[in-house]
Amino acid sequence: MTNGYISRPKKEVFVSGVKIFYGSQTGTAKGFATILAEALSSLNLPVAMINLKDYDPDDRLIEEVTSKNVCAFLVATYTDGQPPESAAWFCKWLEEAANDFRFGKTYLKGMRYAVFGLGNSVYLSHFNTVGKNVDKWLWMLGAHRVMTRGEGDGNVVKSKHGSVEADFTAWKTKFISRLQALHKGERKHCGGNCKKGKCESNQRGSEVAEPGSHVQEELPHRDAEDEEPFGSTNEEESDTEDHQSSNPVIDVEDLGKIMDHVKKEKREKEQLEGETSAIRSTVKSEASERRAMITPALREALTKQGYQLIGSHSGVKLCRWTKSMLRGRGGCYKHTFYGIESHRCMETTPSLACANKCVFCWRHHTNPVGTEWRWKMDQPEMILKEAIENHQNMIKQFKGVPGVKEERFEEGMTVKHCALSLVGEPIMYPEINKFLKLLHECKISSFLVTNAQFPAEIRDLKPVTQLYVSVDASTKDSLKKIDRPLFRDFWQRFLDSLKALAAKQQRTVYRLTLVKAWNVDELQAYAELVSLGNPDFIEVKGVTYCGESSASSLTMANVPWHEEVVRFVCELVDLIPDYEVACEHEHSNCLLIAHKKFKIGREWWTWIDYSRFQELIQEYEDSGGSKTFSAKDYMAKTPHWALFGANERGFDPKDTRYQRKNKSKDISGC
Repeated sequence: MTNGYISRPKKEVFVSGVKIFYGSQTGTAKGFATILAEALSSLNLPVAMINLKDYDPDDRLIEEVTSKNVCAFLVATYTDGQPPESAAWFCKWLEEAANDFRFGKTYLKGMRYAVFGLGNSVYLSHFNTVGKNVDKWLWMLGAHRVMTRGEGDGNVVKSKHGSVEADFTAWKTKFISRLQALHKGERKHCGGNCKKGKCESNQRGSEVAEPGSHVQEELPHRDAEDEEPFGSTNEEESDTEDHQSSNPVIDVEDLGKIMDHVKKEKREKEQLEGETSAIRSTVKSEASERRAMITPALREALTKQGYQLIGSHSGVKLCRWTKSMLRGRGGCYKHTFYGIESHRCMETTPSLACANKCVFCWRHHTNPVGTEWRWKMDQPEMILKEAIENHQNMIKQFKGVPGVKEERFEEGMTVKHCALSLVGEPIMYPEINKFLKLLHECKISSFLVTNAQFPAEIRDLKPVTQLYVSVDASTKDSLKKIDRPLFRDFWQRFLDSLKALAAKQQRTVYRLTLVKAWNVDELQAYAELVSLGNPDFIEVKGVTYCGESSASSLTMANVPWHEEVVRFVCELVDLIPDYEVACEHEHSNCLLIAHKKFKIGREWWTWIDYSRFQELIQEYEDSGGSKTFSAKDYMAKTPHWALFGANERGFDPKDTRYQRKNKSKDISGC
């Protein structure tokens, strides 16, 4: 009673708000932060989203000690276990503070936090390193972990809930539930797992704190989850600890009985584990095999990019050059170099997964990654049937489109070539040889591209029309920088793949993608790699800029001019005496270096006699593989307009859009 009025006790505030900190490279963590903020709106709590790039921990992090906020950190792990660029400074500061004695173990005492990390377990040694470190460093500075750390896994095979999105959803649900309890002033019940076996929360249980009980002062107490600096990655709380007797004193006479009982329980436990381990392993294996490579989120992303997805791991897409040639506007560089009819070429892949994350990936890393096949597998007959049907359906959409030539439209409905280079690593598909056989039975030529990380699969590969190996760099350091391979022994795999290529009797190609300021100054090393794999042809192409991507630092400044590609090719040819520059496709910024064995007299024979190839591959199959054939057995003469130095610059004169006036070209030194 004050001056005749009754004053109500002031309601204690247990949670004043939520701050969501995010560090993102590709935008996924930011997207999750937005989803979390929207989900928290129903709690009537102030919510703030903070980009770690704009946050100064040196001045502001200490504020969270007394703010009564709950801080959620959503951080991704980038290349080699490093934080995203936006979170680099925050992580550096936090690490130094955690290991600086001047800050001490109570610097953040009173701060409450939770961490969700984003990573990919394919990179096992660096999986969720940043999330683990942020969790650990905050703990070392005395902050209070309100719940176990969540770990999102981009590897659908290992992901606990099937995808990184599902992992986040599960963590978000538990975070909101925990936040609601904190908001009411509830204390989390201790499961008795503390190192000391006791804590204040164990005695109090999950009682609702009474007003004036100073819960905030007690929150920094190191309870079950705070005893270990790394925290638990298991989202299920353990409650399997044995309950101790209220009387800790044991009679000596009863000790023998107790020990016998303990030994018996141990034997029964071991026997039970032995019986169930095999079953558990089998169930886990079957579950992994049943999991599809294409998750719902991935399906949505790839569909937006124009993919026609097939089954659980394959896809087909209409190439821009297919559309161009339907309109009589010119074919791709394969038309110029090898005589492919671009309007009759189907671009597909039986495996969307890849073992690299190249900086110039034209799909911006939306496809899955992996080092071995662990997904549900579709049959090759179904994949080919649906690939052709989807391709034909996409061709049909051009019927009646202005400029489309009727005869080419009719021809385009019959697939004659298949470029297994859409995306991913087709050679990973376990039934790749059967798929190739089906292609050849349909009289479809095969152009297969591999990223030189699967040497055993290259050795086991049956004959194809033309086999490509991507040689994106010539040294170990530059290959790691450009391709960002998943395998730890990536360099040895790369070299073994080139050696395996050398043993192939059919047409083989090195495909070099030049990235300015990254891999254009390693001519001698490239020449040594040529001698290792002894390819029939070397395609040298300037990198294509596919737009800004948060997953890559590539810009237009990294795209070489055509004159620069020509100069590189001329200098490389000087170092490999068995080769010469044969063809050019200026529009694709691409040149072809060919082995001199394809120069008969003074004429180049880089084109392919596709009918002859089909005859040879049929004889090979009929003989059970005993009747082999070589690259020169199905070569065809290259037309003059396709040659390097020709006025047409690689443009078929039949395609009127690309007809060019005569131009003089300085090809000295080539």
